[in-house]
Amino acid sequence: MDKLHAKVEEMLYHNEDNFKIAKLLKNDLKTYLLGLEEIFAESGGKDFLVKHTCKIDHLLMLVYKISIRGMFGDYTPLKNSIPVTMIALGSYGREQLCVHSDIDLMIVFEEVGGYNHKALIEKILYILWDMGLKLGHRVHDVNELLEVSNTDITIKTALIESRFIEGSRFVWTKVQNSINQIRHHNIGEFITQKMKEQQEKHHQFPLTMEPHLKEGVGGFRDANLVYWIGKILYNTDNIRSIPLSIIDEKEYREFRIALEFLFRVRSALHLVANKKEDRLRLELIPNVARLLGYKNTPQDWMRFSRRVTENLKIIRLYSTIWLELLTRDYCKQPISNYLYPQNDTSNTKSIITLLEMMSEASHTPFVAHPTLLHSLTKVIKPQRVNESIFDIVFKLLYRPHLYSVLQALAYAKKLRYIFYPLLRVIGLPQFDGYHAYAVDIHSMECIKYLESIEDPFVLSLYQSLDEDERAMLKLVTLLHDAGKGRKTDHHLVGASLFSVFAQKIGINPTLITMGETLILYHTTMSKVAQREDIHSAKVILRFASLFKTRKMLDFIYILTYADMSGVGKGIYNSFSAKLIHTLYLNALEILGQDALLDETAKLIKKEQALMRHAGFQTLTKNQQNKILEIPSNHLFLTQSADEIMTIAQKTFHTDHYTFEIHNDTFLRIEIIRKTPINLAYLLVKVSQLEIRQMDIYKLFDNAKYFHIAFAQKVGEEEIQRIEQYIHHSFIDRSSFSLPKPLIKADEIHIDCDHSTEYSTLYLNCANQKGLLAYIVDLFGYKQIDIATAKIHTIKKRAKDMFLIEKKGNFCGNIDIITEQLITKGD
Repeated sequence: MDKLHAKVEEMLYHNEDNFKIAKLLKNDLKTYLLGLEEIFAESGGKDFLVKHTCKIDHLLMLVYKISIRGMFGDYTPLKNSIPVTMIALGSYGREQLCVHSDIDLMIVFEEVGGYNHKALIEKILYILWDMGLKLGHRVHDVNELLEVSNTDITIKTALIESRFIEGSRFVWTKVQNSINQIRHHNIGEFITQKMKEQQEKHHQFPLTMEPHLKEGVGGFRDANLVYWIGKILYNTDNIRSIPLSIIDEKEYREFRIALEFLFRVRSALHLVANKKEDRLRLELIPNVARLLGYKNTPQDWMRFSRRVTENLKIIRLYSTIWLELLTRDYCKQPISNYLYPQNDTSNTKSIITLLEMMSEASHTPFVAHPTLLHSLTKVIKPQRVNESIFDIVFKLLYRPHLYSVLQALAYAKKLRYIFYPLLRVIGLPQFDGYHAYAVDIHSMECIKYLESIEDPFVLSLYQSLDEDERAMLKLVTLLHDAGKGRKTDHHLVGASLFSVFAQKIGINPTLITMGETLILYHTTMSKVAQREDIHSAKVILRFASLFKTRKMLDFIYILTYADMSGVGKGIYNSFSAKLIHTLYLNALEILGQDALLDETAKLIKKEQALMRHAGFQTLTKNQQNKILEIPSNHLFLTQSADEIMTIAQKTFHTDHYTFEIHNDTFLRIEIIRKTPINLAYLLVKVSQLEIRQMDIYKLFDNAKYFHIAFAQKVGEEEIQRIEQYIHHSFIDRSSFSLPKPLIKADEIHIDCDHSTEYSTLYLNCANQKGLLAYIVDLFGYKQIDIATAKIHTIKKRAKDMFLIEKKGNFCGNIDIITEQLITKGD
């Protein structure tokens, strides 16, 4: 007798009030629950549940004793003589009671005139409620059990997994007799309803990043259904007892290991949530993983989540196979689109045979029959994918219903073998708050939506593709995220995996190149459409530079539709569809502007190199954004990543202005200013020197960068004078009366339609003293802001380009500016 039992006996001996005894039991339960994590750490999956079940059994047995003693006192009859029995139902009956699950209790009585069974049952229930137990209870006359079981399939299911706790064994024997009647009553109807119920649960709770461990795909309900039907047909006490003709020992071992792990996961989930919780929510994963011995790192959280998914898939696979074997005599109406394995005398088929069969069947959508899944699990296959398999894979890409094949392979755990670039992303979780599914499931969902496009415009684009282009796009869609789970950018890895696999199966090299580009930039269209100004010429130009032909724009549009649709419900909606369509149309308008598109493509490559720069990665996010948003494209095109970082770092540390003078092989001046500079003054002061090149770049925080290169070196005294000129250029605001340079009308070209934001002035004339100073002074007087200037002198000719902001006074004063630049009579 344990301490609790002894204390209860003592309180009964002293005729203590039932409420006080219930309080003792409640405190004992509370202490027990507080120590559950320690018990959990020392127990296995099912072992922990059995221990917890036994604890509840013990408490209920004490409650029965307390109630009996309260009714009869010193005249308590033998238990078998009192026609009341306490019976465990549901998970409690299976000895799988989880920590915060309801305790399903049934009290069964037999009507006997000499006993007030109603008062006894009320006493039992009141004590249980006073203890604070989460009770789900039923009370029935033993003679009505068969009738009650026919009213609700849930009640019938609960009754067939009944377990004796305490009370009259005589009543329990009659209960067992009733259960045998219940088992044999309307077997076909029971099986049909339970299988339909399973389908509805799978539809309600698919295998997502937050799986429902109880009701969802591969959850405990799938395993329970095997047990329930096994119980109905064979009166087995557990799945292992089902005949070997149905459940193979090797399969059961894998199934049992998976179930054991999931038992531990569910128990840990209840402990962490401190309530009944069967959905493995993302925010609970770190603590659940910790209880199961995983480290507190994102990598270990992913390992844990991946293992959960893998084990749910194992339960799904074998429960599907076994349920078909158990129910085939009762489920007579086959599903019209089921695909069965071909009949032959061999038990084991080759992978090639089954692939060819599925390839031929995929002209229409199909669902792999459990017998086909079973064949796939036992299939004979070469150690590595060979040419014969590659040939079949190539053909599969041309079939209209590849998704049906992929689903069958995934169910039978053969997807990683046939489409081996997906190997490292099978079950890989995506903790990004965006994707609803693990990578492999998401990829297959994308194929499903690609093969059943609902957006009319996207469908028209897809139908305009030839069969080779569709095949390539299917493979791109399947492998677009295959590079995830690595340290390297998944876009780069995915493009490489696609390229190698596509070559293996024989896709056209030109299409492979297109496919690589699509995977490299597969997230671009959705990001640009939803996060950037899709009416900005700069944004459109950058986007279109990645997809320079209408065909590529069509491809990325279709891929984006499939990718977003495969993320989860409602991601691709009327709002996002409108944004993407607008981006597509805007990009179409600038196709053909090859020079601009090529320049933008080079700019993007330079930005990508910059983002990989060690110095760039040490900056704050705000500082990084400021650099990437510098409006001067020429800065990115002409300067190296190191040079851009040097200029940016100096700008971050500049309050007013800073400069450097270099005088090695020739004189160079670099100036960064945040306060206005009288550039014309400086150019006049150094006009005795020949300027070979001058660059002006607009930066950030109202800063500009000036780089002036001269044709010669100078002496030390000249350098000191130049330093003074630079300082004075930030003080002197006077204007100058400068001689007008000689410029002919055909030596000037102005383009106010360069872009929506900038105009350009191109100058190609004889180099002459004071030329730059005159132009800069004129622009300053007219308050024209130079965003970028590219000044270059070669063979005594000045070839200058000025990029000018449209919002200023330039385009509105073209005639005046032209008149003041051009020499009359020329």
